[in-house]
Amino acid sequence: MILLSVAWDAIGGLVDAHERFLAGARVDSDVRDSVLDSWKRCRYAGVEPDRLLSPYASDLALDHRFLHAVEPVLKRLTVSLAELNTTIALCDGQARMVERHGGDRKLRARLDGVNFAPGFDASERAAGTNGVGTALAGRSPVYVAGREHFADCLQPFACAGAPIRDPLSGRIEAVLDLTCLRDDGDPAMMRLVREAVRDVETRLLEQATERERALLTAYRRADHHARGGDHDGDGGGWPPRPQSRLQPLPAPPGHRVTHDGSALGPIDLAVLREKAEELIATPHRTLDEVVLSGGRTATLLRRQVRGAAGETGVVVEARVLGGPRLRHTGPTAVTPAAPSPPPSVKSARTPPVVLRAVPAPPPAPPSEAGDADAAADADAWLLLVGEPGVGRLAVLARRRLELLHDAGVRIGTTLDVARTAEELTEVAVPRFADFVAVDLPDSVLRGEEPGLLGADTPLRRVALGAVHEGSWLYGVGAAVRYVSSTPQARALEGRQPVLEPELTVDGGWVAQDPARGERALRAGIHSLIAVPLRARGAILGVAVFYRSERPAPFEDDDLSLAQELAGRAAICIDNARRYTRERNTALALQRSLLPRGRSEQTAVEVAYRYLPAQAGVGGDWFDVIPLSGARVALVVGDVVGHGLHAAATMGRLRTAVHNFCALDLAPDELLTHLDDLVGRLDRGEGWAVENTHQDSGIVGATCLYAVYDPVSRRCTLTRAGHPVPAVVGPDGTVDFVDLPPGPPLGLGGMPFETVDLELAEGSQLVLYTDGLIEDRLRDIDVGMDRLHTVLACVDRAPEDTCEAVLDALLPARPSDDVALLVARTRALGPDQVAEWPVPRDPAFVSRARAAVIDQLAAWGLDELACTTELVASELVTNAIRHATGPVHLRLLRDRALICEVSDGSSTSPRLRRARTEDEGGRGLFLVARLTERWGTRYTAEGKIIWTEQPLPSPLR
Repeated sequence: MILLSVAWDAIGGLVDAHERFLAGARVDSDVRDSVLDSWKRCRYAGVEPDRLLSPYASDLALDHRFLHAVEPVLKRLTVSLAELNTTIALCDGQARMVERHGGDRKLRARLDGVNFAPGFDASERAAGTNGVGTALAGRSPVYVAGREHFADCLQPFACAGAPIRDPLSGRIEAVLDLTCLRDDGDPAMMRLVREAVRDVETRLLEQATERERALLTAYRRADHHARGGDHDGDGGGWPPRPQSRLQPLPAPPGHRVTHDGSALGPIDLAVLREKAEELIATPHRTLDEVVLSGGRTATLLRRQVRGAAGETGVVVEARVLGGPRLRHTGPTAVTPAAPSPPPSVKSARTPPVVLRAVPAPPPAPPSEAGDADAAADADAWLLLVGEPGVGRLAVLARRRLELLHDAGVRIGTTLDVARTAEELTEVAVPRFADFVAVDLPDSVLRGEEPGLLGADTPLRRVALGAVHEGSWLYGVGAAVRYVSSTPQARALEGRQPVLEPELTVDGGWVAQDPARGERALRAGIHSLIAVPLRARGAILGVAVFYRSERPAPFEDDDLSLAQELAGRAAICIDNARRYTRERNTALALQRSLLPRGRSEQTAVEVAYRYLPAQAGVGGDWFDVIPLSGARVALVVGDVVGHGLHAAATMGRLRTAVHNFCALDLAPDELLTHLDDLVGRLDRGEGWAVENTHQDSGIVGATCLYAVYDPVSRRCTLTRAGHPVPAVVGPDGTVDFVDLPPGPPLGLGGMPFETVDLELAEGSQLVLYTDGLIEDRLRDIDVGMDRLHTVLACVDRAPEDTCEAVLDALLPARPSDDVALLVARTRALGPDQVAEWPVPRDPAFVSRARAAVIDQLAAWGLDELACTTELVASELVTNAIRHATGPVHLRLLRDRALICEVSDGSSTSPRLRRARTEDEGGRGLFLVARLTERWGTRYTAEGKIIWTEQPLPSPLR
């Protein structure tokens, strides 16, 4: 029984969640999804938490090419973490550790003790949930801390790991991991490991570029020898330019102009490159013709080339017909087959294409079959070089698939509308667009139905992603109403995406805001796609994708990709909207069931806070209930789970506690009745309709109940599986009450124990739910220590105590509901209490009436003397006639005048209406009519009959 109580006392924590998971119970609400998925894989693999079998291999090695890329990154990372006690582990594609760097001797020794060392297998199958194996199994970065590890021996550590992919094939080559002690762990480790992995993948791209340069050198040599030049050994020897007068072409606005004035527009260049990429990726084709602007035609020729070290590749030469002949005047043009590197390595790449116009009569274009040699000898220029198996179009296709995969993983991680919109912008920028904006109506943000959106519907900028800050963009939170000529309005009206490849041609976009539009064009914005966010037949808003940094405009393929991204985001936004609606409903229900305002009582000064969880409305609740005799009941409870069911269950329990308090039950007896009620509800008794929900039970509800008497200054407490309360003395000392835990409500079969405390006036009683002291990244012991520290303060008001506690313990986005109740005790002094023992002699009734009149006169309550005299006379007479044991009469002057008569009998008087011929039975009826409230409460010695009368208005 003791073990059961201790286990339930840790309910909601990772320790309990891990045990419940191993026992086959559901723990979805207590464990992060990525960790829970890993636990499931570990269980399926047969991993035993208390015993690991880690295979060892002594001859592990990584490919030399990969090591060449990763070594400088590891060195920089080791230097940056030199002052932090953190190890850096490099593992191969099978999660076997190859290298380990950093960390002090003690940390390395502890890691060696758990076989997290070079040569050992760190996969989930061997080591359970960890930064290496889980990152490899989930194929994405992961952070694991403390008790999130599946294996017991790894729980003292925190780690962050991420897979390293080959940028061309997409295959995972290795895994990088940062590991430290749990207390030193920080989720910011994820950012460090992501940056390091990105640097490694960038260096792998640079290696691919070196292969392309070798192919380019081979092409230069072959071309030089074909033209009869002398080989100079450095890849030079480019054919000399014909000496003739230059005739530059006029350059339309927005096109790229060479230093001599001739130009090819950005669209022409983009078309040429796309066709060249297609030619490289198509082995059976050698020639292609491309129609350009201005009536010109370009001929593309595909040629094989082999480098000095045996590299094989393909080059594409171009010749423009129907206009000035174009020749190189600057560095050689190289458009790599690999994806473009990030800005940090652009300086290592070959400079961009520079073209010069040379007037010459264009020869006839070569034919597909017989004129390839003629095209090679013609005045052509190098457009593209790459490898046949990795044509850039194939790379782009893979990148699009990766982008869609990332969108499926990264969009919709939360059920928050604004955050989901932000995730769309984070996925699309800069991999697909340079700027992305998401505009939604306010109704969607509130969780309501969007209605029929049109061109004039007011929207709000909810999310904005940008490669840099742009003054032409509406900021987040700005109200937007699009004019009918804009692509956004046309997309909303037509419920179809709108592509604008050249914004200089589309004046309707600029008409939205001419000043902003001109600034946007000057900033380089040249293309956009507007996509309506459509989900389940309704339009939720619009997403707009812009390009400025990259010269290639959006095309039809980009339109389909934008539709796919927006479609996935729209479904997630609609899910978040529906969740917001349900959450608002549940929150409204819960708030309607929680206390409104402060109850009328003077025994304690009360302050409280309730904060719902980000995951959804839960079942935490509290209450302050006035009792008879100037006493007060303080209640805090927690129903496991979230949503409408938890809120409704909380309301039922709170109502039940109020009803039981009306009976003036002892604390342990009240919890016994509440436990029985929860058990009957779990069994389906008392439901109005058949309960078909499998998880609708409320086993796991906890409760703490305390009764404080300001006359005796005694507080009686009992609990059912709830965290222990804290008592802060007037001198600032903090004690956690050593209160037996008791089982959670609904289990039954075990009695609830009580503890009596005598509290000095001005003491603070702090009651709370487990969401305050425990979360997924913090153990309950750490939370209790922090609570002890923040409560240790002298003479602080309850309101200030609430603020200090929440500031110190509550995270920015709490994963569980939090209820906090702080009550500072008061006491009724001798001048507010009058008490007389009553002998069992009917003659004493007259003396009791006189004593009551004198006391009321001393209190200035002469207006109540007549009524109180009659009430006291009736109660004392009944006690002398019918009760046993000692009798006492007591008056209390609180917010009301309280008259109490106690005796040793357990028999309660019953109110009845006397018949005309009856000689008795009218006394209690008169008492009930003359007073505002009356009742009976039982004590260990007998019972107390009490009445309350309101004080005159000036004295309240």
